[in-house]
Amino acid sequence: MRAVVQRVSSARVVVGESTVGAISEGLMVLLGVEKEDTEEDARFLAGKIAGLRIFADEEGKMNLSVQEKGGGVLVVSQFTLLGDCRQGRRPGFSAAAPPEEADRLYLYLCELLRQRDCPVSTGVFRADMDVHLVNHGPVTFILDSRKRF
Repeated sequence: MRAVVQRVSSARVVVGESTVGAISEGLMVLLGVEKEDTEEDARFLAGKIAGLRIFADEEGKMNLSVQEKGGGVLVVSQFTLLGDCRQGRRPGFSAAAPPEEADRLYLYLCELLRQRDCPVSTGVFRADMDVHLVNHGPVTFILDSRKRF
């Protein structure tokens, strides 16, 4: 499971003419689910996302998590994070989980974040979305459940 995590001042997802998910200060998470991913991968990433100390404390140091800051998390499924661009000009997506399993684990990760008292908004799985965000810092991290140790 791979996630791009961005600290944002605000973020929203639009499908057609409708805003389907939005947050103010918090984290924008783009999530890709691989074939071999399990609930354990989701638990690992949910813990990392909720606990990552990337918000400024009173002294201006990155010392607070989104939980401590009271920020929201906008999670958008993005299978293209798993695209393999090593050969040719067309990315390959053979590492991506089948849609039904990817959706299940995506929703499970969102529920785990909610259980950690993180307000969660989402995009629409498999929809064509416009993602708007203000990356504050900019601060961006790539997390991968296969690269834990």
